[in-house]
Amino acid sequence: MRQDRMSPFLKDGRSLLLAYDQGLEHGPSTDFDDRNVDPSFVMDVAARGRFNGVVFQKGVAERYYDGRVPLLVKLNGKTSLPRGEPVSRQECSVEHAASLGAKGVGYTIYLGSQHEAVMLSEFGKVQEEAHDRGLAAVAWIYPRGEAVKDDTSKEIVSYAARAGLELGADAVKIKYSGDAASFSWAVKSAAGVKVFMSGGPKAPTDDAFLKQVEGVMEAGATGVAVGRNVWQNSDPFAMAEKLRSVVFRKTD
Repeated sequence: MRQDRMSPFLKDGRSLLLAYDQGLEHGPSTDFDDRNVDPSFVMDVAARGRFNGVVFQKGVAERYYDGRVPLLVKLNGKTSLPRGEPVSRQECSVEHAASLGAKGVGYTIYLGSQHEAVMLSEFGKVQEEAHDRGLAAVAWIYPRGEAVKDDTSKEIVSYAARAGLELGADAVKIKYSGDAASFSWAVKSAAGVKVFMSGGPKAPTDDAFLKQVEGVMEAGATGVAVGRNVWQNSDPFAMAEKLRSVVFRKTD
């Protein structure tokens, strides 16, 4: 029987991950306020909100991860300062992530970028090293660059999902295509790889975001990897409970 390396992050085959790698990606002035700029606050939201996992970059994990929920360490990253075709290079080893207590590792691939070959190659090595250690390898696959005209189209989103399968990912984190029918094609294209919707920027209303999550789950996805729509919320614990009611509707 094939090993499911995502099992530490699953409950009855579904999952709700709390992502907090935005500090490197966007800088503190874009996403954070006096409350959520403190990683210990987000760690508490992950635990008390009963998330199935938390996503940190290595520096945050070294200082703030406390073991209350499973850890997924992001191995690569970039800042928002450079312009041009995106590229995100590895800055943490699988070995170091494991030493921090990680049950999985994450890696971003900008599919369609002129630099995609670099990221595809690095993820190939990450996946092999992670699997050698029994860790899940999760691919953040975001089609981006001059060649990508619509990164939420059915064709592009399903391409991202399929790329995760072809690269050996245990799970993919991809954007929502906008409706359950088209997103179901992405789930089918992943052919057994766990599919998570990327939470993205703070939605205009909680109901608007929850409607997206409903479509994701209707399409057959595993769950969502959400950050700003929880820890930017005025009541992140209430939002976490609302998300759980949607993601685990059939099992709770």
